[in-house]
Amino acid sequence: MSNPLDRFSHKLSAVLGLVFGSSLNRAHAQNKLARHIVALNRKTTPAEIINEVADCLKGILGYRLFAFVNKKNAGVDVWLDPRMYKTSIEDIIIRDFQIKNTKDLTYMNIHKDQAECLEKFSLDSLVHYDHKEENCYSRLYMMPSRPITAFHDDVVRIVLQGSTAALSKQIKIQQLKDAAAIDPLTGCYNRRAFEAQLKGHAAGAGRHRKSLSVFMFDLDHFKSLNDTYGHLGGDEVLKEISRLVRRNIRAEDIFARYGGEEFIAILPATDKTHAIELANRLRQKISGLRIPFNNRTIRVTASFGVAQLGPDADIVKLVEDADSMLYKAKFNGRNTVMPGLIKVHRGETSESLIQAKS
Repeated sequence: MSNPLDRFSHKLSAVLGLVFGSSLNRAHAQNKLARHIVALNRKTTPAEIINEVADCLKGILGYRLFAFVNKKNAGVDVWLDPRMYKTSIEDIIIRDFQIKNTKDLTYMNIHKDQAECLEKFSLDSLVHYDHKEENCYSRLYMMPSRPITAFHDDVVRIVLQGSTAALSKQIKIQQLKDAAAIDPLTGCYNRRAFEAQLKGHAAGAGRHRKSLSVFMFDLDHFKSLNDTYGHLGGDEVLKEISRLVRRNIRAEDIFARYGGEEFIAILPATDKTHAIELANRLRQKISGLRIPFNNRTIRVTASFGVAQLGPDADIVKLVEDADSMLYKAKFNGRNTVMPGLIKVHRGETSESLIQAKS
């Protein structure tokens, strides 16, 4: 990365020599830009890289609002200026990147939907710049505060090239880390990574005296499904189920493929009752899923077992308890959650939920 960034710096110095009139202004701008270019290569996360781009473009060129979109193989990351109207720019991003809905966007920075500092702007004045690397494609949307010149275009494009190269490097580093932790078929954590995560979360729950639960589920009659649709059909089911669950759990929850058609999740700061409620919602979504495959439609159900970490913080027992509950769910007819929830009606209008005994 050092050689490409050095080339960016030299090229930018030449461009800025034309943009800024006096030698004093030119030297000041070149020094600022050099610091930003060096800083880009030192950042360790995509959010840090884009924050540096924001400082660079606003500090040197005076752009007041912008959004940064980076499309990777695994999804679309968005950095959004907190002062921009989120809904308006989201509509443009969804259209430009042919995204189904906002659930497919991952925000790299915190953005408040309604904030006092939001600035009105006309979408007619929105401009964008693109740059592509081997593993990502970046687009920079900008709201200029003054007329755009050819020199401004050159500066922005070179800065975008430098930031996209830095992002590409971070993606490669993350891919190397993921190779040891991510199940290649489903994209969720593998069993080894899950066990490492469970140790850390259990220790944190004990330290801070917070609840921690897990749910484990198994796809019902999966062998028959493989016999009927083949292993490619089975693989498609595993991928779709994984995507469904990941869309419907929190960012802080840890979801893993435990083995074969068996999955498990860590739910920090969650007691058993709430874990059971989540498991039941997921069970219903899975049973309602229709998976197209070779002009046919595959349907599948899942059985869930839920357990909560005890005061002794015994993670082996925690997983064993969840597995035991999963076995009971299978024994009780499948497509269910154990322990379950029983609805208790009190009067004509009130209703409460109690946990069924295991």
